[in-house]
Amino acid sequence: MRRIVVGISGASGPHYGVRMVEVLAEHTDVEIHLILSKGARATIEFEMERDPDELLRLAHVVHDERNLAASIASGTFVTDGMIVAPCSIKTLSAVASSFNDNLIVRAADVCLKERRPLVLLVRETPLHLGHLRLMEQATQAGAVVLPPVTAFYHRPRTIADLIDHTVVKTLDQFGIHLDLIDRWSGPPGD
Repeated sequence: MRRIVVGISGASGPHYGVRMVEVLAEHTDVEIHLILSKGARATIEFEMERDPDELLRLAHVVHDERNLAASIASGTFVTDGMIVAPCSIKTLSAVASSFNDNLIVRAADVCLKERRPLVLLVRETPLHLGHLRLMEQATQAGAVVLPPVTAFYHRPRTIADLIDHTVVKTLDQFGIHLDLIDRWSGPPGD
């Protein structure tokens, strides 16, 4: 069975991580390992007006962000990689410098050292040079930095359509190709 770790940090935009878990649960047989930070719980409640515990029910395994002895904290526990959605600058900074003070960062570090995919949906704007350097460091270590950048070629009609575009782009990184959006096939009439 495939396993993917989803970490949701406290950055604005928990919608991306929540939708990622929903899509994985609904459209795949991937075993979902979920880590919600304390900040993520707060942003889910505030920005989405949802109970974070609803999301926990969709995951196969829920890990406490403080548990550095969890299965996913070891490279011997095999996963297909990890997604951090959204990824706060604090989390990016910790990942870039291997500052493993919580399970989101430790699990990300495990993916990097084991050469497994790690996709970071960095959620900040505008960016200063320090942010860009952290993205460069994470990329050099093997992460994919995938900011949730809005696209319009799939002709989104709702905010959910915009979120699904980012979810599709993220899951493509794991070889999970879902058609939640109309994929680009060229201009009409081509």
